Amino acid sequence: MEQKLKLLICGDVRGKLKSFFARIENVNKKSGPFDLVLCVGDFFGQTNEMDTLQEYKRNLKTISAPVYILGPSNQTLAQYYSETQDGDICTNLSYLGKRGLYTTSGGLKIAYLSGTSSSREDANEWTYSKADVMAVRDSCLASKANMGDFRGIDILLTSQWPVGVREEVTDGSKLVSWLANAIKPRYHFCGSNDEFYESPPYRSQPDKSTQMELATRFVGLASFGNPEKKKHIYALSITPVEKMRVLELIQKTTDEMPSPYQGLTFFEESDSKAPRDAEPDNQYFYDMNTYDDRRHKRKSNDPNQGQKRPRPTFDQDKCWFCLSAGSIEKHLIISVGDHFYLALAKGPINETHILILSITHIQCAALLSDAQWSELVRFKEALGQFYADREQKVFFYERNFKTGHLQINAIGIDDNVAWKIQHVLEDKSEEYSFQLEKVPKLGGPADLPERGPYFVAELPDGTVLLTRQMKGFPLHFGREVICADNLLNCEEKVDWRQCNLPKEEEDVMVKKFRDSFKPYDFTV
Repeated sequence: MEQKLKLLICGDVRGKLKSFFARIENVNKKSGPFDLVLCVGDFFGQTNEMDTLQEYKRNLKTISAPVYILGPSNQTLAQYYSETQDGDICTNLSYLGKRGLYTTSGGLKIAYLSGTSSSREDANEWTYSKADVMAVRDSCLASKANMGDFRGIDILLTSQWPVGVREEVTDGSKLVSWLANAIKPRYHFCGSNDEFYESPPYRSQPDKSTQMELATRFVGLASFGNPEKKKHIYALSITPVEKMRVLELIQKTTDEMPSPYQGLTFFEESDSKAPRDAEPDNQYFYDMNTYDDRRHKRKSNDPNQGQKRPRPTFDQDKCWFCLSAGSIEKHLIISVGDHFYLALAKGPINETHILILSITHIQCAALLSDAQWSELVRFKEALGQFYADREQKVFFYERNFKTGHLQINAIGIDDNVAWKIQHVLEDKSEEYSFQLEKVPKLGGPADLPERGPYFVAELPDGTVLLTRQMKGFPLHFGREVICADNLLNCEEKVDWRQCNLPKEEEDVMVKKFRDSFKPYDFTV
């Protein structure tokens, strides 16, 4: 498994160099080491602490982590970049450049665009033009010889915000919107607006560059050290996109929102420099002046005017877990019923870590029919007896949060420690500042929340604990409980991606479990 890279992303520093370098050193000591620190917006300001910078230039002091910055947004700030040599300002402080694609030694792809947009083709040091964003796009796509294989990039850094992401931002850039949609970054970071805003992930539509619906999360950062104490530093742990499995890239989550660039039209047909045979694809730009959304209510004969944009429809063919999907790893399947199937968990905690999954695409257990619920109970009872005959108690949990398909984890816990499960659940929930509520034993779908996300745990003694407090809820919470030192004592297995096995080992584990489970399997 590839090791993740640890990054810090910071908003406009605006010349507060002494406090910025001190903060980076402090964060790096406490939570690092960080591989990179990326700064969006203006790094320099009207009142720079240049004496501080001179100490680092003369190597009297050292910046504790590599810092990469964007270029100036106005003519006054351009003077501070004049002495850079090949982008280096001093040790561990580098200017990325006006625009381009930077690939780290670890394979992380970072696209960047400095300054503010200009309608002129001959943009200067602190502005960028249409040609600049097209050059960035071309750099990102150049690594793929075959169109359709593009996976997007890891990070896009821009000083300006795009048009369409947030209504309150009035000085967004049309060109940034086009670039973000064209190169499909997993994260898009911006500065310059003194506001913090993090969007739910949104999905791009398939186009000529890729047929995958890739997800992007937008993050706007406030300025460093702002008096309102708005969030200005963002920590990120990330695996480079080229080293990820395709299934990880396309997995849907429950909190996705429509693309902010959805429904926009292209306007290059009127551009005298556009090819006459140009097709309306991502080679051209959006006409931000012609589409109509709720911010611009103009008179129109269009009967659809004013209606909400439709939510993206779910493509079952790309679901990790739908049994009919081409993306499912069928070698993990153990047993198949009428409505559910059992499969070895991906990245299993142990050889008997099983998932109960719906055959068709169902969001959560709260949406099951009576017939589906009845079969789910039969699978739970069969697994309970299977584990009991091995002197274990079965622990079930479901996380209906940031996952697109019903999946219930089942794992056996030795009899002598199973009583600790509830204590670990309560301790962990207190650690993450949410409360688990005891609810009656589940008798049907109606006993679960029909609307909104939830986490539910079914303990061996019949106790059921449930929470709907999902703000900041850790995605690996169930595994954290199981792997705790006073249960299975394998905290290194909390993240399933750290437990991925070769297909050959998975095949052996599936066959072993299938053979052992056969006497309990009512589907045989």
